[in-house]
Order: sequence, then C-alpha cells, then structure tokens
Amino acid sequence: MENSRNFLIAMALSIAVLIGWQFFVISPRSEAQRQLEQSQQATLQTPTTPAGTAQDPAVSPAGRESVVPTSQSPEVTGQTRDTALAANPRIPIDTPSVSGSINLQGARLDDLRLKGYHETVSDSSPTIVLLSPETIGKDAYFAELGYTGQNVGALPGPQTLWTATPGQTLTPATPVTLTATNGQGLTFTRTISVDDKFMFTIEDRVANTSGAPVAVSSYGRVVRFSKPEVASAYVLFEGLLGVFGDDGLHEVKYHNIEEEKEANPPSASNGWLGITDKYWATALIPPQNDGTFQPHFRYSADGRSYYQSDYLEQPVTIEPGATVSTSSRVFAGAKVVDVINGYEHDLGIRQFGQLIDWGWFYFITKPMFWAIDHLYTLTGNFGVAILLITVILKLFFFPLASKSYKSMAKMKTVQPKLTELREKYADDRAKQQQEMMRIYKEEKINPAAGCWPVLVQIPVFFALYKVLYITIEMRHAPFFGWIHDLAAPDPTSLFNLFGLIPITLPHLLMVGVWPMLMGITMFIQMRLNPTPPDPAQQMVFTWMPVIFTFMMASFPAGLVIYWTWNNTLSITQQSIIMKRHGAKIELWDNLSGMFRKKKA
Repeated sequence: MENSRNFLIAMALSIAVLIGWQFFVISPRSEAQRQLEQSQQATLQTPTTPAGTAQDPAVSPAGRESVVPTSQSPEVTGQTRDTALAANPRIPIDTPSVSGSINLQGARLDDLRLKGYHETVSDSSPTIVLLSPETIGKDAYFAELGYTGQNVGALPGPQTLWTATPGQTLTPATPVTLTATNGQGLTFTRTISVDDKFMFTIEDRVANTSGAPVAVSSYGRVVRFSKPEVASAYVLFEGLLGVFGDDGLHEVKYHNIEEEKEANPPSASNGWLGITDKYWATALIPPQNDGTFQPHFRYSADGRSYYQSDYLEQPVTIEPGATVSTSSRVFAGAKVVDVINGYEHDLGIRQFGQLIDWGWFYFITKPMFWAIDHLYTLTGNFGVAILLITVILKLFFFPLASKSYKSMAKMKTVQPKLTELREKYADDRAKQQQEMMRIYKEEKINPAAGCWPVLVQIPVFFALYKVLYITIEMRHAPFFGWIHDLAAPDPTSLFNLFGLIPITLPHLLMVGVWPMLMGITMFIQMRLNPTPPDPAQQMVFTWMPVIFTFMMASFPAGLVIYWTWNNTLSITQQSIIMKRHGAKIELWDNLSGMFRKKKA
C-alpha cells in the first residue's frame, strides 16, 4: 500500500507539471506566434477623427449613441518615435519616477518613460517606454480626456490645440495649466498635476460666457494599438479591466474582446477602468461619486486594429455666466504593490488594488508576497527572503510533517509483518487488506499521512510562482552569482558547459545549475524511501527527477531555488525524525543497490 501510494503521488505530480508546462510554456508560445502574425497583417491607419463634435457624433457597434472618439483616421506616416514627438508642441514631464511630455494637441498623455525600470537587468539599458504617440505605428498607446455635447460648437477632443504658458514643466511641485476656447462662449481651463509616483490629477473648469445654458459631457479613453509582444501565461490576466461601483471587477482578456468586439459594463458613480499588462498599466479614474459614468470596452480590426477602454460622464448643464469644475485622475506606470494599495487607501479609489492580479487564491498569494517583501526589507535580497520564507513555512507545518514522518517511520518498522501478510494471503486480497488494516490500527499508523507534506507543498508552490510571476518587485531582482533575475529562468546550461562553449542552445537544453540541484535533491529525497518492488514504479521513480529537472529549467529561478531549498530541508527533517523513531534510512542502501544492479 505504501508503494502504491507513493506511485499515485508521483503520477499526480507528473500530470500536474505536464499540465503546467502546457499552460505556462507551450500555450503562451502559440499565442505569441499568433499575435506576431496578426500584427504583420495589420495596416497602419490611425485614430484621430474628432467624433466628439456636435456635428459628427460617433455610434458604437451596439447601436447605443456614443461620442467617445474611435479609430477612423488618416494613415500613419511611418515616423520614428522621436520624430512623432517633435511634430506637436509639448509640455515636458519630469518627476522622480517618470519622464516624458504632454501633447498639446488633444492634451494627451502620450509620451511617458518609467525612470526606475529598464528593459534588461543592466542599468545602462533603455528605460521602459509606457506611452507613445499614435502616429508611430503598432506601439502607440495613450490616454486622453475630452468633452462632447450637442449644439455647443466644437469641444476639446483629439484635434484640439490647447494653449499653455511657454516654459512650463510638469513636476510634483509645479502643476501646469492649459486653456482652450470653442468660439461660442465656452472656455476650458485644465490644470494637470502629478505626484512623485505614477498618478496624474486633472482639474477641469468650464466657463459659460454665452447667453444660453449648455450641456456638456466629459469623456476619457485609453487606447493602445497592439498587445504585449511576449504573451503571458494563463496564470496572469492581461487586457481591459475596471471596477464599477458595487458591480465589482470586470476583466476582458485581449482574445475575448477580439471575438466580442465590445463590452458594456454597468454604469457607476465610482470606480476606474483601463488597460493592464504584466507589470504596467494605464487607468482612468473618473470623478468619484459626482454623477454617473458609462464605461465601455471595445476592439476594432477595421484598418488599423486597436483596443480601447473609455467612459462617458452624464451631461452637466452650465447656466450662462456659470462655471463647473470636475476632477479626474490618470494612473500610468508600474504596478508596485505598496503604491497601488496606497492610492486605494489614500485617494479612496474603489478596489484599486485589484489592478494587480492576485488570482483566485489571493488569500494565499497576498500573505506570501507580504512575508517575502518584509523579509526582503530585512535582508536586502529577495532570494534570501525566499530561503527564509521556506524555513518559516517548514516550521509552521512542522507538526504536520512530524506526524507524517512518524507515521512513515512506523510503516517501515512494520514492513516485515506486511510482507509476511502478503505472502500468507497472496491468493486472498480481501483478507490481506483486512489484516493490514488491523496492523495499522494496532500500531496507530495512518497510511495516508505521508501524503500531507506533498499536498501542503502544492498550494505554496503555486502561490510562490504567482508572486514571482506577477509582482514587479521580483522583476530583475538578483540573487547571488549568475542569478541576476529571480523572475527569469536560470541562464546557465549544462549542455554548453555553463557558458564555456559559445554556442546558442535550443530552449529545451537550457538546463542550468539550479534546476540540476533541484533534480539532485529530488532524487535524494525519493531515495530515502524503500525502492518499490514493481518495475513500472521503479522506472517512474528513477526518471521523475530527470523529467522535473528539464521541466523546471524554464520556470523562474526563484521558484527553482525555493524547491531545491525545500527539498534539502525536507531531506534533513525526514532523516532526523525517522532516525529518532528507529526507522532505517534507506538512502545509502538504495544508492548502492542501483550500482549493484548496474554491475550485475
């Protein structure tokens, strides 16, 4: 029974890893190839038509009237990013966290770099570009706020050229002010401020100097023209999302919006919406609890494909001589956990923390990150923090593991009796099982107790994988030696002698030092137990560490380090507990038995 149980555990783990390999590696690669083919077929046309005028309201595919601008525009000129930035007047942005500029045409936020994040682990590599002008091609990505209304003349939209005082620079200490008029008695004044992280605040005032009341609605939209180039695993959400009042979080993946073309969440008086990637996001926060807004997600493949998250505020009537004010925000930056949670708490943005995809098992994932982050604060190294959290988890689950290993030790002490029973009742399986259960009861042995350490390790494993995969804090976090990024696979390989032979290897052969150490510790841990008598089980137990070594080679190095360290602690713990209970440690006998068979 013990051998059968171990065999079932081994098979279950093998199946779990094979499924994980399919979801986390094979499927993302297929999706990446599909994206590449789609981007190559896309034509270069750009959305600049100002649908937000009284004379030319746009209509969404669903038939509901909408005046939020959409993509029907002239062709892109094939400009470089620098050329596109120089084509329009701009106001520079310079903060401790971001740099870039505001495009005075449309008052768009379409030029933003993240100062603290680089494309590679090298600090000399270029900083991350989050937002770019719409005329550069597929990498265009911007946020825009504007107005719409009927019978009030042209209102600020994509083509509006705002006026600014020369020499202004947007910094946390110096907001900037823009103005625009529509020639029919409406004056728009926009004050933009920014904090030292990633939040922009937009204060708008609309003054009516005409002789009649007017009704205007504000809108906001985030538009991007391509999906992430590297497809992420199914463990992570990327796409269009938002929180809308009591209705909670709405998520629409890229491939889903491509199929459905649009989604219409319920209107709300508070919440937010935008587009999120693995580490970065751009989100709009409409005026909160000041009327209602109608959110909308859309995708279009007509001409130049694009994805858009937008909202439309309910109309506000402005009497002659009156002025109305609104306040909205734009988040554009890195999804740093403390920063995102701080915005939710300090600014009262409903469920803004869900911009980070903690998953269904957030009750495990979030505490895991919290513990690792606090240990990092103490040690200054996320790799060391992972080692320490593994020790803490081992101590936390020690009573369960101790009970399990005690049961396994007792199982070994009664093994001769069980062998005798099998021989005595070889032709009577029912009697054999009955007598075995009697022995278990007399010796107070739980034959299933050995499963608990494995079952406990599985949710911890996936929680740590989630933390390593989704949190930007783990991005480019170094360990020691050759591990410069715990969120990336071990870059070394046995098959080029760990870099001594300058050849490029296929992905399958990138088996580094840490995956090999993981395989060795897994092999030793399995050899602590008696060799199964069944040849099929022997083969599974022999080859499983090798299979896992190749499988784990493509996983984040931090996860492989955790598993290796966890195996080492388990080997030590199991050996000590079983020795104290008089059970023989089978490691050396099993190893010598393997060599004896080879010699024979």
